[in-house]
Amino acid sequence: MEGYLRRGLSLPILLALFTTFLITNIVAASDEGEQGDDVRLVVFTVASAETDGYKRFMRSMDTYNLKVEVLGMNQEWRGGDVVRYPGGGYKLNLLKVGLEKYKDEEDTIIMFSDSYDVIFTTGQEEIIKKFKAFNASIVFSAENLLWPDQSVRSEYPVIATGYPYLCSGLYIGYAPYVYKAVTYTDIEDEEDDQLHFTKLYLDKKKREEWPIKLDHLATLFQNLNGARDDVKLRFEGRNSLLHNIKFNTVPICIHGNGPSKLHLNQLGNYLVNMWSQDNGCLGCEEDRIRITDLPVHQLPNVMLAIFIIVPTPFIDEFFQKIRALQYPKNKIDLFINNQKMFHYDVAKNFTEQAKKEYRSVQSYIPADGFSEGEARMKAVEHFLELDCQYYFNVDADVQIVQPYTLKLLIEQNRPILAPLVSRHGKLWTNFWGDLTPDGFYARSEDYLEIVKYKRLGVWNGAHISYIYLIKGDTLREHPPNFVIEGLDPDMAMCRTYREKGVFMYVDNRHDYGHLITTDYYETSHLHSDLWEIYNNRPDWEAKYIHQDYFRQLQDNHEVTQPCPDVYQFPIVTETYAKDLIEEMENYGQWSNGQSEDARLEGGYENVPTRDIHMKQINYEKHWLYFLKEFVAPVAEKVYPGYYSKAYALMNFVVRYRPDEQPTLRPHHDSSTYTINMALNHHNVDYKGGGAHFIRYNCSCIGLPVGYTLMHPGRLTHYHEGLETTWGTRYIMVSFIDP
Repeated sequence: MEGYLRRGLSLPILLALFTTFLITNIVAASDEGEQGDDVRLVVFTVASAETDGYKRFMRSMDTYNLKVEVLGMNQEWRGGDVVRYPGGGYKLNLLKVGLEKYKDEEDTIIMFSDSYDVIFTTGQEEIIKKFKAFNASIVFSAENLLWPDQSVRSEYPVIATGYPYLCSGLYIGYAPYVYKAVTYTDIEDEEDDQLHFTKLYLDKKKREEWPIKLDHLATLFQNLNGARDDVKLRFEGRNSLLHNIKFNTVPICIHGNGPSKLHLNQLGNYLVNMWSQDNGCLGCEEDRIRITDLPVHQLPNVMLAIFIIVPTPFIDEFFQKIRALQYPKNKIDLFINNQKMFHYDVAKNFTEQAKKEYRSVQSYIPADGFSEGEARMKAVEHFLELDCQYYFNVDADVQIVQPYTLKLLIEQNRPILAPLVSRHGKLWTNFWGDLTPDGFYARSEDYLEIVKYKRLGVWNGAHISYIYLIKGDTLREHPPNFVIEGLDPDMAMCRTYREKGVFMYVDNRHDYGHLITTDYYETSHLHSDLWEIYNNRPDWEAKYIHQDYFRQLQDNHEVTQPCPDVYQFPIVTETYAKDLIEEMENYGQWSNGQSEDARLEGGYENVPTRDIHMKQINYEKHWLYFLKEFVAPVAEKVYPGYYSKAYALMNFVVRYRPDEQPTLRPHHDSSTYTINMALNHHNVDYKGGGAHFIRYNCSCIGLPVGYTLMHPGRLTHYHEGLETTWGTRYIMVSFIDP
C-alpha cells in the first residue's frame, strides 16, 4: 500500500479500486455456485401514463428480456409535484400492494426503478450477480446530493470514497426485506419516499442487522444528478456503455434524477443499441413507417405553418422551395403569418397562388398586429380546427433544399422531429444539445459531431426551432405554450415539452437545407438581396452567379477569346443584371456625360459616360469583394503570371441611348485590365452597341446578359464603344488594378 501511495495514488482512490476488485472477484468466484440457484428477479416500476420516457424505459427492459410489473398506469398521480417539492409516497403505497404476493418469497429478488427517467443497460444475470456481491438484504442507489432533509447529513455513516447519500429512485433486495422496508412505517401519498428510506437507512440497528447498503461506487446504479463529470460513454464495437471513470465501474441502471434528465436523454441516444461507432444509428429504423408508396388519398393531412418574423433575405427563393416540396398540395392546409411590411407583396403573391393549389389557406398580415408568440398560438388554434395528422412549422429563415423533407420527417414517426439546419460555415443550428441551469443554450458533448455530420442519426435534444414536425396526437394532447414571460416563443414551446416529458428529436442523416442569416439584412434597397454577398454567400451565389461560371476555372476548360487577349465568359445571372439595372434606375441620378465630374478625385473624366458609380448606391465595398472572389480568379487564369489585387477606383453602370450618349470615342482605360459586363439583351432591349478593339480591328457585339468581356486596359487595347441605335443598353464597367 505504501508503494502505491508513493506513486501518487490517494488512499480514497486505492480503496475504491480495491472495492471494485473485490466485488468483481466475489462475482467471479460465485458464478459456479449461482448456476444452481433458483432465484428470480422481479422488477417493479410506477407510471401513470405512457410518456416518451416510459417507452424508452420499456424498450430497455424488452431489449434485455426483463419482465416488469407496472403500477399505477392510467391512474391519477397522487404523489405531489416531485419535480419541485418532496413527494412520491404514492409510489410506496402502490408498491405495498404489488409486493403482497412476494413478501414471503426468500428466493425472489425485487428491484424497484423509476420509469420516466431510467434506462437499463443489461439483463437479469448481470443484475443478480452484482447484487449478490454486495452481501446485503437491500441495496439502494447513492448520489452526491442530499435530498430532501439537509439536517440529517451528520447522521450518515462516513465513507472513504463514493457517493454518500441514499437515492430512492433505484433499489434492489430480497422480497421479504423490500416489503419490510416499504412498510416499516406508514406514509401518506404526498409524503417523501426518499425521506422514508433515508430514515430507515440511518437506523443503525436495522442497517447493520439486515444489512442495508448503498451502492457508493455505482456498481449497479448510476444517478446522474451531481455526477455529470463522473461518467463517459464508451464505445465497444456494436455496444455503447456508460463508464463511471471516477470509480472505474460500468453501472447497469442509469437514472436521470432531478435536473439531470436532459443528460439522460443525451446518453439515451447511444445506450441500449441505439447508436454505435461500428453500425451508426441502430434505433433509427425501429418505429419507422412507410408512406412513399401510399396512394395520395391515404397520405396524412398536414398543416404547414409559415412564419415571416423578421426581414429575411432570399424570400422569393424560400417560397419557391416551399412550393417544390414533394407532397401533394391537396393534402396540405396552409397557415401563413407575415409580420413585416417589407415582405407584404411577395407573401401576398404566394398566398394568392396557394389558394389555387393547397387544400386550404389561412393568412395573416402585419396589420393584424399579432406578436410572434400570439401568431404561433393562433396557428395551433387553427390546427385544432382542422382534420390534420401533422403540424409542420417552417420559418422563413429556412431554405429547404431536400424536396422530400416532409415525407422523410413523417416516416421517422417521432412525436416531434426537426431536420437539422445550420447557418453556412457556422455552428448556429436549429438544435441545442443541452441547456444551462437557467434554461439557455449549452453545447452537449456530441454537439460538434452532430452538427458537422460526423455522427449521423436521430437525436433526442433539449431544444429545436425554425423547422419541425409535430404529430397531431402529440399536439392535441400537449398543446405548446408559446407565450411565457421572459422567453422567446421557441424557448417557451420547448420548455413546455420538456416539462411534459415529450421528447424532441433532430435528424441529421440528410442535407435538408440551411438557415439564412438575417441579423444584418439591409432593407433600404429595392433589391436588398444584392447586398448579401457577405452574410449569405452560398444563397447569394445560387441566385446571382451564372451556373456556368465555375466551369471557367477548371484546368481543362478554355475560356472563349473573341479577340486577341480579350476574353468572354459568363459570370452573373440574368436576375443579377435585372436587379442591378433596377437599383440604378431607382437611384436615378445619372451623370450628364460631361468631363467635369465632382465624383472623381480631381473632378475631371477624360472619356466621360452617362453612368452611376457603385459608390453612389453604397455598393462599392460589395462590388470590390465580388471582383476579388469571382473576377480575379479568371484573370489569373487567362493572364498567367499576373496576380491581381482586384482593386478598382472606377466601378460604374453605363447607360447608352441614341438620345443621350449612343457611343464612346476611342480610348485606353486607366487599368491593368477591364471588365465590361452586359446587363440587358441585344436586339431585344437595344440594337447596335458593342466594343471595337481598333488595333486588332476586332469587335465584340451582342454579348449575352450576365457575360463579361475582360481585356487589358493600357497600351495594347485601344477601343471604342459602338453606336447604340435603338433602345437602352446597360453595361457594368470596372477599371481593375489602376
